Amino acid sequence: MAYKVFVDGQEGTTGLRIHEVLAGRGDVELLLIDPARRKDTAERARLLNAADVAFLCLPDDAAREAAFMVTSERTCLIDASTAHRTAPGWVYGLPELAPGQREALRRGRRIANPGCHASAFILLLRPLVDARLVPAGLPLSASSITGYSGGGKKMIEQYQAGTDARLGSPRPYALGLSHKHLPEMMAHAGLSVRPVFVPVVSNFYKGLAVQVPLHLAQLPAGASAERLHAALAERYADERFVRVMPLSDPATMAAGGLDVQACNDSNRAELFVFAGEGQVLLVARLDNLGKGASGAAVQSMNVHLGLDEGLGL
Repeated sequence: MAYKVFVDGQEGTTGLRIHEVLAGRGDVELLLIDPARRKDTAERARLLNAADVAFLCLPDDAAREAAFMVTSERTCLIDASTAHRTAPGWVYGLPELAPGQREALRRGRRIANPGCHASAFILLLRPLVDARLVPAGLPLSASSITGYSGGGKKMIEQYQAGTDARLGSPRPYALGLSHKHLPEMMAHAGLSVRPVFVPVVSNFYKGLAVQVPLHLAQLPAGASAERLHAALAERYADERFVRVMPLSDPATMAAGGLDVQACNDSNRAELFVFAGEGQVLLVARLDNLGKGASGAAVQSMNVHLGLDEGLGL
């Protein structure tokens, strides 16, 4: 059988990529809206309720409105916006989050797709909090460097126009320390204290790396780079899309630094633990448009439908 799928907001960066991935699949029938009617509420509601799976690739308020349009008990919504990532009744769309998450995704009909920075941060921290190697109340700091595609169409146009010399160098942003991914970073990593998070956008299209520095003296007795690395390796030993790299990865060290774009065009996340004297640096890299957006959404769809999790990825 072919599953009926509708992408509400196909024109955006994430929507376009989901549409491209699914267009090549024989098990999916894409429901298309007439471009002239893409803002027609009645037509959107008809397609949303006709779908087995509907992706919401919309701004937050529009995603909330679209969710209320769905009355069909069959339709599974996968929301790529920030609107429902900590909302009651919505399953967080990160299959690797914790034991039982895949079953929740199979049963759930309201799935909130994770943010790109949040995915990397949570994949690093959740296993360590669960293992009590990182206290839930520890004040953490994190930074992220990302390509400009994460800023959407307007930012992409600004960078690709090449007319603003200021965009040639890295630009820290969200300087009010209230980035929209912080609530989900706290909730799904299991933290009780909001981390200080500083993202940096730079002049490349896509790719993302989140870094979390730790002082071993602030961690429970016996915590070490080796134990942190082992906890991550154990948690993700059977995961096909999450790879824990060797401790203080020799290839990265020999290269003189981390290639932020090495996971581009994949649904893969790579996790690193770098050891220093009394300190540890945790790093996660992924494609912000892949595992950080459209890839994660398709992965959750596959899990929900009981299909091969990597189908199309």
